[in-house]
Amino acid sequence: MPLPPITSASVGEPTRFRPLPELDQALAALPPAGADVGRVHLLVARGLAGLRSCPPRVHLTPKSGIPGDAWGRKKRTSQHGQLAVMQRDVAELIANGQPLTLFGDNLIVELDLSAANLPVGTTLRIGTATLVVTPKPHDGCSKFQARFGADALRFVARKATRARNLRGVYLCVTRSGDVAVGDAVRVLRRPQPPRP
Repeated sequence: MPLPPITSASVGEPTRFRPLPELDQALAALPPAGADVGRVHLLVARGLAGLRSCPPRVHLTPKSGIPGDAWGRKKRTSQHGQLAVMQRDVAELIANGQPLTLFGDNLIVELDLSAANLPVGTTLRIGTATLVVTPKPHDGCSKFQARFGADALRFVARKATRARNLRGVYLCVTRSGDVAVGDAVRVLRRPQPPRP
C-alpha cells in the first residue's frame, strides 16, 4: 500500500517519536560528518499546500531558489530563508524511519552544519551553484513537534547544543547553477574571525 503524499498538514507517527535520552545517545554515536566536502542526499520542493516533490536535479537561482518551492510563492521573500538545509544523519535519527521529506527542508546533505564548521557567511559550492549560509536561525516549530514529538523539539532547541544546528541552517543562492542528488557540497571559504 503506497504511503499518503506528504504536505504541510502532514503529521508524524507517534510510535516513531524517540525520547530525549535515546536521541542524545544516537547523536553521540554518529560518526563525524565531513567538514569541507560532502554530498547532496535529497532535494525537496514544496508545491501547493506544501506537497513534497523530490526532483533528481534542479536549477537554483537567486530569484527563485528551488523552482516551484513555497519560498518563491511568498509575496515578500527574504533571501535569508531561501533554502532550508538539514544534515542527513541527524535527520535520519530524528525521523526514526519516517520519510525525510516530512521535515520540509529543501536540501538534505552529508556535511557538518554546525556553527563552528559553517559560520554565518560561509560560501559553499553545491553542484555548479554558489550559496551562502545566512544569519536566519533554523528553529523547530509546532509542525516539527507534530511530526517528530516534543522530545525531538527539545533536542534541536536546547541552548547547550544549539550551535550544532541540529535543526539545520538556511542558505541563499548567490550564483545560479544546477544541483543534482549525489553532487558534491564544498566549502569554498569561511568568514575570517574578527581580530582581537
